[in-house]
Amino acid sequence: MDLSYSSEQTQLKDSVDRFVKQNYPLESRRKLVASEEGFSRDHWKTYAELGWLGVALPEEYGGIGGSAVETMIIMEGIGQGLVVEPYLQTVVLGGTAVLAGGSDAQKKEILPAIAEGKLLMAFAQAEKQSRFDLHDVTLAAKKSGQGWSLTGHKAVVHFAAAADKIVVVARSSGQSRDTDGITLFLVDKGAKGLSRRDYRTIDGLRASELTFADVAVGADAMLGAEGKGLALLEKVVDHGIAAVCAEAVGAMHVLHDTTLEYLKTRQQFGRPLGTFQVLQHRMTDMFMAYEQSRSMAMMVNLKLDESDTERKKAASAAKVQIGKSGRFVGQQSVQLHGGMGMTDELNVGHYFKRLTMIDTQFGNTDWHLERFGRL
Repeated sequence: MDLSYSSEQTQLKDSVDRFVKQNYPLESRRKLVASEEGFSRDHWKTYAELGWLGVALPEEYGGIGGSAVETMIIMEGIGQGLVVEPYLQTVVLGGTAVLAGGSDAQKKEILPAIAEGKLLMAFAQAEKQSRFDLHDVTLAAKKSGQGWSLTGHKAVVHFAAAADKIVVVARSSGQSRDTDGITLFLVDKGAKGLSRRDYRTIDGLRASELTFADVAVGADAMLGAEGKGLALLEKVVDHGIAAVCAEAVGAMHVLHDTTLEYLKTRQQFGRPLGTFQVLQHRMTDMFMAYEQSRSMAMMVNLKLDESDTERKKAASAAKVQIGKSGRFVGQQSVQLHGGMGMTDELNVGHYFKRLTMIDTQFGNTDWHLERFGRL
């Protein structure tokens, strides 16, 4: 199988790498993280102009008609630069939810706006008691007139403060852990009865706790069929897993290269650290972990359009491997940099924090290992 990029994909990778190199040195990222919104609207506009926001959307909705491979290329670049714009939340999660479950009217309204950079989205799925179980949903959706009323809480909703629309996972029937009775809705950011508590996560991104107090939405806000939303939710999350796996590969790449360069230049006992055989062995192990992760990230992105079972198995297998590898590469990089690896001034710690968050996002290593065994 030929896994090399096409000429168009190579051009996309070059443009992403060039943008990250020019716009995401560590100091520039620090300023963005400390800003009011935590990201750059100007950068987002540039992403739209470059076609990145519509790369995986059909041409009929203003996209380019690419595949998951193009998304993987962009997410790997995001990992290399620790990019803070809400690409995952808006394009991958929000875009996939609307594309896979939306009506024609919803697709025509939302997808072109995403591609043009005019609409930001958030994904409200997790709850404080659910951990990683997608079917554990207590936020209640009750019929109210011609529409619905939403009541409950959602946890760790990334970039909810900036989002124009939020994909909300609710329970329209059944008990809290039933697999049936789950329905997805589109909720406007300014909906009456919706409140937020905003905060910054350990990796510098923004998130919110959301409270829904009889938030009214119309019947046209529903994504997919009533009570049958779990399959749609699993598909959206598996696309998210494929994306963050590619992001993790980008972060591991930088950690490996940064550590290798440090060992080549740092002198100890009159010679570079990289000349010590034991440290060469550790660098080899880091490289092998990175390459294994890159292969798994590519595999899961190539299997997103296969059967539900194959897609789920690929997503869990990739998450297990990349969770282990990310932890190993991060730990080795910090240790090989010595005391400097623990400082905020060095980029190593920032990449390790993001890899740690990716390990827990959409399910950690242990959870996905168990899920893989059930499939």
